[in-house]
Amino acid sequence: MNHYIIDGNNLIGKINFLHKIQQKDKQHSREKLAFMIDNYFHEKKAKVTIHFDGFKNLPIKLNQAKIIYSDSKSADDMIKNQIELANNRKNLVVITSDNNIQEFARVCSCLIIKSEEFARTILSKKQDDEKDIIEKMKNDVEEWRELFNRDEEQQL
Repeated sequence: MNHYIIDGNNLIGKINFLHKIQQKDKQHSREKLAFMIDNYFHEKKAKVTIHFDGFKNLPIKLNQAKIIYSDSKSADDMIKNQIELANNRKNLVVITSDNNIQEFARVCSCLIIKSEEFARTILSKKQDDEKDIIEKMKNDVEEWRELFNRDEEQQL
């Protein structure tokens, strides 16, 4: 099973609307990203860790992912430490566009996905999910129309 290690702040910087939110409300941008990631990995067999710089604010409850705050250290150092301590580094997928972390992960035989590439992936999943919801709603509307049309015909 793959273990995804995500450089959270780096990924936020690659998603325009999250980056804008982050400039005003760091906690809200973290929550949005965490929920997007949790949704993306919902039906996948994977372990997911999201790293953020700084201290924990309000708890973010997720089903799939675990969040690690770096406190007074840097998230970069925490990510490197997690890679270093891993039993099977070949199962690690590191998501970052930080050159320093990429190089460290490469030397440790981890798979690397650039943040902008992963951002496109989770954003397209979000759009696909929205399309599915809209399609389901259209089907529900059709069912209601049929139901009410039948009632009207029976009353006549």
